[in-house]
Amino acid sequence: MSGTETAQFSAVVVVGLLVFFYGGTFLISTRIGKKDENADGYMTGGNNIGFGISAASMTATWIWAASMYASATSGYTYGISGPIHYGLWGALMILFIYPFGKRIRSVAPKAHTLAEVMYARHGRSSQLMLAGSNIVGSLISLMSNFIAGGVLISLLSPFNFTQGVFAVAAGVLLYTLWSGFRASVLTDFVQVVAMLGAVAVIVPFIFFAAGFPAAFETGAENLTPQQGSFFSSEAFMGQGAPYIAAVLAYAIGNQTIAQRLFAVRQNLIKPTFVTATVGYGAMVIGVGMLGVLALYLGFEPSGGDMNNLIPEMASTYLPPVLLALFFIMIIGALSSTADSDLAALSSIMMTDVYGQNVAGAKKANPRTMLLVGRVTMVVATAMAVAFASLQLSILDLLVFVGALWGALVFPVLASFYWEKVTNRAFTVSVLAALAVFLPVRFAWIPVNGVFGIVVDVLSVLGVGVVLGLMVFGFFGTRAAKIVGVLAVVVSAPFAIGSLHEYATLCGSLVAYSVSTVICWAMSVRRRDGFDFALIAQRTGDFDDGSATGTVAAGANGANGDGVPHQADGTGSDEAPEPATTTH
Repeated sequence: MSGTETAQFSAVVVVGLLVFFYGGTFLISTRIGKKDENADGYMTGGNNIGFGISAASMTATWIWAASMYASATSGYTYGISGPIHYGLWGALMILFIYPFGKRIRSVAPKAHTLAEVMYARHGRSSQLMLAGSNIVGSLISLMSNFIAGGVLISLLSPFNFTQGVFAVAAGVLLYTLWSGFRASVLTDFVQVVAMLGAVAVIVPFIFFAAGFPAAFETGAENLTPQQGSFFSSEAFMGQGAPYIAAVLAYAIGNQTIAQRLFAVRQNLIKPTFVTATVGYGAMVIGVGMLGVLALYLGFEPSGGDMNNLIPEMASTYLPPVLLALFFIMIIGALSSTADSDLAALSSIMMTDVYGQNVAGAKKANPRTMLLVGRVTMVVATAMAVAFASLQLSILDLLVFVGALWGALVFPVLASFYWEKVTNRAFTVSVLAALAVFLPVRFAWIPVNGVFGIVVDVLSVLGVGVVLGLMVFGFFGTRAAKIVGVLAVVVSAPFAIGSLHEYATLCGSLVAYSVSTVICWAMSVRRRDGFDFALIAQRTGDFDDGSATGTVAAGANGANGDGVPHQADGTGSDEAPEPATTTH
């Protein structure tokens, strides 16, 4: 589609919209008084956030500008089933969080990060691996949102991409720096209401302005047979299957999700995540359909850059008032996730780096923790702005990070349910999975011949692991084993010999399978088990000290400093210090 004119705002209008949005969110965040400020509230809001705020925050965090852009890219690339494969599986992954989340909160009711729990469960190496993966993931997420904001502002205004990135970064930092996680969840509620309302108006308007439904009849010739099929195998193998694996890893390994899990009231976990499932699916699939419409219209984003697709569709077909609403919608979507990433990064640095590895749990100063959190936000924002200049593909970044976290899923979940998992098993399995994932994902070694068959076999095992874990959360171990074995048996005849041709999918699946097999093999023969009650005793508040202190000598097989005796020396390679009440 050539020769289409796109609308632009003047510099004054764009500045006004940005001031309106970020100024408003800052005013909302200032409702959180300085007198109520403490380190625990800055990280988890006191573990007592209600249903409405929690559900809105979970929805807003999962719906980000990247998810809107990537869903539309999927529709443009794979046709009518693309947004379904993106939005439906992403929505179901939110649903899969809650059964695991209930278990996590039951054993660690006052924790701040998953990595903190891994320190209490295993030791320092497991903690730092999970914390490190989240630092990388959150920085990539932050960068992706800044890219989306820079693209939007550069297309709809006289400002260039770099200026747009700086504007968004400064706006998000302005209100998040004030009160951390509490500012994030409070502003999320307003942002998600605005986003849902905007989608309900904007998407139908663009469809009818572009000539719907006639456009779907006259433009059918622009689609390949696979793009025109709702049951496209290309769409499933290229988008659906990799995303199923990737978002399960996001759900389990992502600190932005874990932070909301630790923040919501424990009895509200299920309704919170069920509500977020519906909200996410409706919005992301709806926006993704704009990519399908663009495909039918023969619409070509400038420079072939898929990040330009949604902004250019909006600027082509929306009148100024709705274009301003669209602008606010995208800014709200990216900001709601960017502030979550900043809050997640600050909590990791406050708890896992300073609180446990620099000062030590007994000596951590809450005021110093707050300073560490705020400095982290500033440094992370600067780094993300610098990385955003690379303008990488948002969809590729999402799938890569999800696959990377796939190496952690089984070891993390097993650590909450299976008392035999050891620190050594956790560490070795994750490192081995990453060592296999990277060469497969980036084709560092030719994936053919015998190596191709090995990759196919590992990938088939990965299919069983992914489906088994999904079933396990809702129906338990027996059902998970049955589904996992059936998945391997059914998929093997079709997958072995050809699955290695899909590098993105295989990379994710081998990460699951290798980490699972090694973690299980290194743990299954262990005779003594871990007492999960120790986790709650080793994690807790830094300010008011509601966590229990030192475990009594000899209780639950523990020694005097609260660390369980391990006959084989593999349960905890370093002694976690229990939380204290004397900060």
